[in-house]
Amino acid sequence: MSSVAIARPRPLVLGDLLAADRGRVAHAVRDVLLVVGAAGFVGALAQVSIHLSFTPVPITGQTLGVLLAGTALGWRRAAAALALYAIAGVAGVPWFAGGTAGYASASFGYIVGFFFAATACGYLASRGADRSVLKSVPAMIAAEIIIYAFGLTWLALDLHLSASATLADGLTPFLAGDAIKAAIAAGLLPLVWWKLPAGHRDAKS
Repeated sequence: MSSVAIARPRPLVLGDLLAADRGRVAHAVRDVLLVVGAAGFVGALAQVSIHLSFTPVPITGQTLGVLLAGTALGWRRAAAALALYAIAGVAGVPWFAGGTAGYASASFGYIVGFFFAATACGYLASRGADRSVLKSVPAMIAAEIIIYAFGLTWLALDLHLSASATLADGLTPFLAGDAIKAAIAAGLLPLVWWKLPAGHRDAKS
């Protein structure tokens, strides 16, 4: 006896609502614009940069951009946007923190982590994690953990730091700020959904 698997409809992410009633060409144009726009958004927030005297890792607005873009775009567009951000930055586009470019930086691991964090946020959003604060908070925390996992590993290997020095340079100074960014993203996205008409909130792909 055989059974046929039936794909269950998934909740839409915010990016899906743009030009939702248009054709494939319009959807393709929309997706390209969202990807490029999200990469530029993260790059712009990276210029909000504060360099601390005791660590090579700056405080920036990038993380907020990653959380918002990743969750609003869905995992495919989010992955493309942060891949574009990383690859273009390595190629010479000066949109890393403080107008820098290239990968020869002790903080480049965080940029690698952005790709995976945004992808995770987008995946969770496509399962409804962006619809309420109770669901979005765990998604943002998971994304932050991913960013730190890559960022701290790269930092330790690049500077040959001990575990305690790695945490002191790459984690402790940023926890409060990143908690605020995660809280902003976790509250803002459900608020946007709440403001939308009921038909949009209930739509699925």
